[in-house]
Amino acid sequence: MRVALLIAAGVAALTVTGCSSGPETPVATSTVPVILPGKPGESAQTLPPGATVTAVPSPTANAADVVFMRDMVVHHRQALDMSRLAATRAASQDVKRMAARISGTQEPEMNAMIQWLRQQGQRVPAHHDGHHAMPGMATDEQLASLRAASGAGFDRLYLQLMIAHHTGAVTMAAGELEKGSHITVQELAEDISVTQTAEIQRMHRMRPSG
Repeated sequence: MRVALLIAAGVAALTVTGCSSGPETPVATSTVPVILPGKPGESAQTLPPGATVTAVPSPTANAADVVFMRDMVVHHRQALDMSRLAATRAASQDVKRMAARISGTQEPEMNAMIQWLRQQGQRVPAHHDGHHAMPGMATDEQLASLRAASGAGFDRLYLQLMIAHHTGAVTMAAGELEKGSHITVQELAEDISVTQTAEIQRMHRMRPSG
């Protein structure tokens, strides 16, 4: 639901920008200082009155936004492919619930990213687009091993691969937050970072000790 709201907010922002005849860069004219929320793990910034608020995300996409959304579509697709195996192959109910949670979160996120790319007139990546440069992606050999596994062996391999996969997504989100500009994409990257960091911690606790 949050992803859908983010997409709607981005479309509305683009519409407002297209109809405005004012300056492209918003300027704070109030005498009250502007509080700019920080990115995950960062404190808020206080901007002086009258300052040009260049740090506020823009409704205009840049190349980093497009690359992030394209790559994250492919990244999410692999997570969904891996997680759908858990219903019939996992032994642990905790692993099954985690896989269902990941599917329930990432499928609507992926659909929202596809919608955004289409709204921007950008190509949507095919299911088997190359992904070798993306952090955290499982190799074809690892995926074959996961499909062949069952029971406790599946649980161990799924958690190992998904922790690495989530860690890669958090890295990608950090890159978008640093280099991107579109407010919708920035919000989505922050959401992915927070959600998947929490899931990494849960999956570490689920892994058997020793």
